[in-house]
Amino acid sequence: MSETPVPGAGTDRPDGLSGRPEEGPSWTWLARCAALVVSIGIALSAGALFLQYGSGDGLQAMDWARSLLILLSTFWLAWGACGGMLGLLAWSNPRSDAAGEAPIHGRTAILVPVYNEDPVAVFARIAAMDASLAQTGWQHLFHFAILSDTRKDDIAAEERRWYLRLVADRQAENRIFYRRRAANIGKKAGNIEDFIERSGAAYDFALILDADSLMEGATIVEMVRRMEADPKLGLLQTLPKIIGARSRFGRALQFSANFYSPVFARGLAAMQGRTGPFWGHNAMVRVGAFAQSCGLPVLSGNPPFGGHILSHDYVEAALLARAGWTVRVDTDLEGSFEEGPENIVDYAKRDRRWCQGNLQHSRLLMAPGLKMWSRFVFLQGILAYIAPLFWLGFISASIAAIALAPTPDYFPDPYQQLFPIFPHNDTAKAVELAIGIFGLLLLPKLLIVGHAVWKGRARGFGGGGTALRSTLVELLFSSLIAPVMLLYQTRSVAQVLFGLDSGWPTNNRGDGTLGSAEAWANSRWIALTGAAGLLFVWWLTPVLVAWLLPVGLPMLFAPQIIAWSSQGRPRDPDPARLFTVPTELAPSPVILAWRHVLQGWSQPAGTPAPGPADTGAPAPAFA
Repeated sequence: MSETPVPGAGTDRPDGLSGRPEEGPSWTWLARCAALVVSIGIALSAGALFLQYGSGDGLQAMDWARSLLILLSTFWLAWGACGGMLGLLAWSNPRSDAAGEAPIHGRTAILVPVYNEDPVAVFARIAAMDASLAQTGWQHLFHFAILSDTRKDDIAAEERRWYLRLVADRQAENRIFYRRRAANIGKKAGNIEDFIERSGAAYDFALILDADSLMEGATIVEMVRRMEADPKLGLLQTLPKIIGARSRFGRALQFSANFYSPVFARGLAAMQGRTGPFWGHNAMVRVGAFAQSCGLPVLSGNPPFGGHILSHDYVEAALLARAGWTVRVDTDLEGSFEEGPENIVDYAKRDRRWCQGNLQHSRLLMAPGLKMWSRFVFLQGILAYIAPLFWLGFISASIAAIALAPTPDYFPDPYQQLFPIFPHNDTAKAVELAIGIFGLLLLPKLLIVGHAVWKGRARGFGGGGTALRSTLVELLFSSLIAPVMLLYQTRSVAQVLFGLDSGWPTNNRGDGTLGSAEAWANSRWIALTGAAGLLFVWWLTPVLVAWLLPVGLPMLFAPQIIAWSSQGRPRDPDPARLFTVPTELAPSPVILAWRHVLQGWSQPAGTPAPGPADTGAPAPAFA
């Protein structure tokens, strides 16, 4: 793989290298090799340690199987931990490819795909971003394109009505456009492709958003500056921060996205270098590069493995890299936001679509011309959903090992009947292994807390004490819901393997509170699985029940956990509150603008004037 630095891009040195270690290809390869070597080494050590534990009563076939499952599972945990450690090592060097307030020249389309969304919330975000761009002085170079794939006519009528309100409020007849596709072929990827084919030639860059995306105008302008400073930069990805969470689950997810994710993303950036990620939104593309490189195939056969590509973003990033364009994530770009699911059920539904999309990438692993790292990224995505099956397989194999274990022979020597020989006890090795596995989960997050206190970043999270308490509670909460998510992901993989298509369900925004009945309806199969599993183990070998309670009890009480974690209510910002994030203590200006627009639009006065939704006239289309 060749990854040559672009001369003069974001550098003060004449040789084109930035002087920051994460910029050069040598640092990228070093980061990749270090992460792989350490992860493989830890995984092999875990597998060997478990083999020593299993050899106490003689190695059986089930011991080899469990050792292999531990090896694979530990590799995945170690790989994630290495990403966090790399992020801590590379954290202190923010980048800037543009000099100060350099002028920008290119025209940018800001694409907002919508699919059965609440138009008031979505269009209020557009109004806030347009106002934020106006403050930069470069508003005239940015157009918004609302790309509706809405299938429900009543919602589409509301879209057209509120579109007129948006245009009137922002005086943006020639800057904000709307269209609704007759058929949503290709889902979101097809929606973007339709815009590129029809109107892409009018723009140099396109900022791709989701319906819940929100970005500061200054951040958008800075992205254009970086794109113009590096003519080989095909895609620039930001790290969106989750905002607006209210439920217990949502706030834990929001804290993780704000506190841990920047560090792990920094490690990801160090390893991916110029073959970086695309997460489908809050990213800017060079329209010409995207149009020439990112035409997606329709895979042969039926879904879930055939048909249109669901997780198109990873594929588009790989295609850009194949064509020689740089794909990069800049974690120092602030002012990029999104919303997250408020309950476990909505998270699992979204994760089901991602599962299908990532497993679908198995058909692209050997696609011609792809860079080796792009193939590895596909493999990582597949492993992310297969890894829980390794843990479930290990638990099942451990139960089976008890049932299949041979009867201990305390007198293997027929001529020595007076002194029994007991099997060697290697319990200490099992304890060492358990401590090591938990260390891979705990250590990176605890180090992030220490680093945040050291660098002063913890102040935005309520201070060092609150950040530490939030981290410990988040770790406990993650452990509680992990068995529930284990079964949801296992079911998702099984559904894909058995040929069941997830489709593209509408995202649930806003209040995600679930009652007991709804939580039971969505998770009773998990509770019944947990109950059946514990009863079976108690019947088979009661001594093992205590070891399985940390997994079995969360499954048994999954409906209660789901209902409880979906509850919550907004409160006044409090630095001492668990899961405090910077946007609560000091909201970004664009967040305040969005709330102001929403408040104004919720007033009964100022009802939008009759327009296309009332008269039947067509809504204004693209310029």
